[in-house]
Amino acid sequence: MIELAEVSRTFLVGDRPVYALREITETFAEGEHVAIMGASGSGKSTLLNLIGCLDRPTSGTYRLDGRSVGDLSQSELTQVRRHKIGFVFQSFHLIPRLTAAENVELPMIFGDIPRRERRERVSAALAAVGLAERATHLPDQLSGGERQRAALARSTVMGPSILLADEPTGNLDSASGRVVLDLLDRMHGDGLTVIVVTHDAKVAQRAERIVVLFDGKVVERAAGGRIADVMAVLAAADEGPEEG
Repeated sequence: MIELAEVSRTFLVGDRPVYALREITETFAEGEHVAIMGASGSGKSTLLNLIGCLDRPTSGTYRLDGRSVGDLSQSELTQVRRHKIGFVFQSFHLIPRLTAAENVELPMIFGDIPRRERRERVSAALAAVGLAERATHLPDQLSGGERQRAALARSTVMGPSILLADEPTGNLDSASGRVVLDLLDRMHGDGLTVIVVTHDAKVAQRAERIVVLFDGKVVERAAGGRIADVMAVLAAADEGPEEG
């Protein structure tokens, strides 16, 4: 369970505070599939970073499974990121000199998983995303879709309960994107909590519900099937005056 209560995040630009998020109160239930939508600069990625414990709120409270994240030490936060949360990014973040298998194995090395178990988990993770035959290939020998699938295997090899995806199909062609989205759907079906940041209606409508941000605030909540209503809200917000 992810609980955010009046969470704000500000950054200093010179001597002036700029709000990336403004008093967000939102709950993400265990096993949900949620899409976070909004224009560039709306706070989507900032919110995902806070949920993923890569950043801390300036104010407000974030509770993960009943524990206040603000009370956790750096060591405890590292353990949360390592074992509970998986991350997938638009730009893959694979290490160029490592093969697909070695990239997938990397989190387990840092997690002190025995070598034999690492190999078994790597094989299973790559097979699950359809890359068993590409295990020894370097990232530049893989297509964009294959690289994202390798990144997806890496993000889930530690057995997280939450998967955070930031524009996971943003660098992919439509066919490769559908494969990645099908994998996310399957993982959600297996019980994984999936939270996806996207500007793409086709990605968002696969979610059970959609949260829409504008200027760091939640301006709409809707079921995934109401994507037309969501797009109308986004268009209206984009045309309206910005807050000072």
